[in-house]
Amino acid sequence: MTTPSRASLHDRHRDVLPDWLALYYDEPIELTHGEGRHVWDAEGNKYLDFFGGILTTMTAHALPEVTKAVSEQASRIVHSSTLYLNRPMVELAERVAQLSGIPDARVFFTTSGTEANDTALLLATAYRRSNQILAMRNSYHGRSFSAVGITGNQGWSPTSLSPLQTLYVHGGVRGRGPYAQLSDAEFIDACVADLRDMLGQTRGNVAALIAEPIQGVGGFTSPPDGLYAAFRDVLREHGILWISDEVQTGWGRTGEHFWGWQAHAQSGPPDILTFAKGIGNGMSIGGVVARGDVMNCLDANSISTFGGSPITMAAGLANLSYLLEHDLQGNARRVGGLLIERLRAIAASAPGVREVRGRGLMIGIELESPGPGPDAAQVIESCREQGLLIGKGGGHDSSVLRIAPPMTLTVAEAEEGAGILDRALKSSPSGV
Repeated sequence: MTTPSRASLHDRHRDVLPDWLALYYDEPIELTHGEGRHVWDAEGNKYLDFFGGILTTMTAHALPEVTKAVSEQASRIVHSSTLYLNRPMVELAERVAQLSGIPDARVFFTTSGTEANDTALLLATAYRRSNQILAMRNSYHGRSFSAVGITGNQGWSPTSLSPLQTLYVHGGVRGRGPYAQLSDAEFIDACVADLRDMLGQTRGNVAALIAEPIQGVGGFTSPPDGLYAAFRDVLREHGILWISDEVQTGWGRTGEHFWGWQAHAQSGPPDILTFAKGIGNGMSIGGVVARGDVMNCLDANSISTFGGSPITMAAGLANLSYLLEHDLQGNARRVGGLLIERLRAIAASAPGVREVRGRGLMIGIELESPGPGPDAAQVIESCREQGLLIGKGGGHDSSVLRIAPPMTLTVAEAEEGAGILDRALKSSPSGV
């Protein structure tokens, strides 16, 4: 039953915040604190967190190493801007540059993934002297004016106006569209042929291709391994840059690779890589890594007031160190692999489940829409009632449950969450 405090906060939210600022659940919850892979709401209910604040609480809630680093930095200085030397920023940039795989890498820190993708688009268009961008169908790259202008998922693109001319390429969704019935090799060949045909109509005057290795908001869809390597070969013929949007796929979440682009590594690293979300474990960090000649191509002054702030950089350094020292990429591979297989076994007898897909701790359950089982909203409500938080996404007519727990998830917690999902997926639509 809704308490007066929750109802009051919800009313206040609706009075002062935009109508389009969506909330989960028929009766939205207020999360007040967390520990490990669990969070608690204002009414004292405990939840197993399988969404991590949209893939952002990467290691754990209230991770002592991160909270200590933030506290110690806050006791010294919280803010200075990029106009002054900043030791934590330099140290984190050095580590990210080395991990990126990009030669002569330079790093620019922002406050979000949206701002990181904005910066990448600025760099690419300035470097190439072109405002034409290739993007993937069903894609999502943020909520700024330029980012929604290249977003291929129309549910997240509120305006057709854009400073960029965007052309949308096949390939981000393997199981739908005109090439879905082809083999993986034939799928890649068809998408490359489509890319070549499109470039023939532009005379190659394109700045960059921007692509998520696994589409996040789009429902954790991905192409066969090697597609972006094949694209890269074509792009190089025209001097076109490749931007890999790693806002959701970075830092080992997919288990098999540290970066999503490494599943397509035959042609080497991207020219530009963007990141955000998990590196700060909840602190506002985004960033861009690019080759030196690309990063340095701007011929005007620029700074960042809040990007690279001492306190967020301290959090990022502590979080990255913990992730590497505890091999969370390996944990994502092992525990995520077990969870995916468990969910596929559940899906085999659950009505209306079209597909379970994903890598590591980045898993999507696509539901038939409409289908014989509960819809995504009903499953999410049922999971919450049983103490599990999950997300949702998808594009076109697809409806996808998104599962992305903190990367310290244990086998026991994976099994507990799978059990809740089993019951929610098999519940009666009318009874949820």
